[in-house]
Amino acid sequence: MTSPVRVGVIGTGFGRRVVAPTFAQTEGCEVVDVVSARDDDAVERLCRRGDLDLVSVHSPPFMHARHVGLAVAEGRAVLCDKPFGVTAGEAEGMLAAAEAAGVVHLVNFEFRCDPARAQMREWIAQGALGPVEHVGWTHLSAGTRVPLRPYGWLFDRSRGGGWLGAWASHAVDTLRFLLDTEITHARAHLSTTIVERPDHDGAMRRCDAEDGMVAALSTAGGATVAIDSGFAAPVSLPPRLVVLGETGAIENVGDTRLVLRRVDREREERRFDGSPGRDRHALPMIRWAEVVRDALRTGAAPPDAATFVDGVACARVLDQLRATAPDPTHN
Repeated sequence: MTSPVRVGVIGTGFGRRVVAPTFAQTEGCEVVDVVSARDDDAVERLCRRGDLDLVSVHSPPFMHARHVGLAVAEGRAVLCDKPFGVTAGEAEGMLAAAEAAGVVHLVNFEFRCDPARAQMREWIAQGALGPVEHVGWTHLSAGTRVPLRPYGWLFDRSRGGGWLGAWASHAVDTLRFLLDTEITHARAHLSTTIVERPDHDGAMRRCDAEDGMVAALSTAGGATVAIDSGFAAPVSLPPRLVVLGETGAIENVGDTRLVLRRVDREREERRFDGSPGRDRHALPMIRWAEVVRDALRTGAAPPDAATFVDGVACARVLDQLRATAPDPTHN
C-alpha cells in the first residue's frame, strides 16, 4: 500500500478555506496541519516536521520568500501560491534555492486544470485555429467593491497587493499555457478606482495598489493580446476569453461555455459545470491536487505542471506591466 502524501499548509485564508480541504479529500493525501502565516514559530515547526512530504505555501506574497526558504532548507517539496513572490528577482531567488536543494517545486496555477481551459489548449494544439493571431480577454468583477473589502495587504503595492498579483498572474500563466509560448512584451495602464478603504478598526487607509488593468501584450509566436480587467467594477460580468487564429476562433464565457467557430462555418460547442455556489477555484484545485500528489510520488513534476520556472516567467511579465505605470493612483 502506498503511503499517503502528507501535506502541511501555511495560510489560514485561501489555504485553510480551499487548499487544505481539497488535499484532505484527495485520495492518497493527508493534511497534517494548517498554520497561520504570521505565526513564525508555528511555520518553523511545520517545516521541520520529519513526517512531512509537502509544504503548501499560501501566505501573502511578501512572505513567500521566507516561507519557501524555510521549507527548502529542510529538504521539503514546496507548492507556492501565486503571485510567486513580490518581484521577478525574488522569484528567481526562490527557484535557485529549490533547485539547489533538489526538491520538487510547484506554483499554484491551478487553472491549468480547469476543464474548459484544458479543452481550449487541446483545440489550439491540434491546429483547430491555425496559427494564433490575437487574444482578447475581458474580466470585470465587483469582488473588492460589493461588498467593500477592508484595507489589508491586498491594497498595498509594496507587499505584493493589487490586481496584477491577484488575477493577472493567473492570466499570464493561462496565456503561456494555452498558446505554448512566451510573452515577450507587455505594457499596461493600471488604475485604482477605490483609493481609500477602511481597515478593520475603521480607520481610512490609502490604497496604492491597482484594482484595474488595461494591457497590451505580444508573444514569441507573433500573437497580440488585449486585456481589460479589474476587481472594483460596480457589478460582476461574465468573463470572456477569445482566441483568434488564421482559420477559426474560440470563445470562452466564464469557463462554462466554449464555442469553436471555423472559417468554413462549422461550429462546435462544449458546456462545463461551473459548480454554482462553490468557490471558483474548487474544481481546478481538485484536479490540481491529484497532479501535485503524483509529482510527489514520482519525485518529478509532469511537463504540463506549473513549477517555479513558470512562476519566474510570470513574475518577469508582471514586472514589465508594473514598470509601465509606477503609480496607478494617478490616472
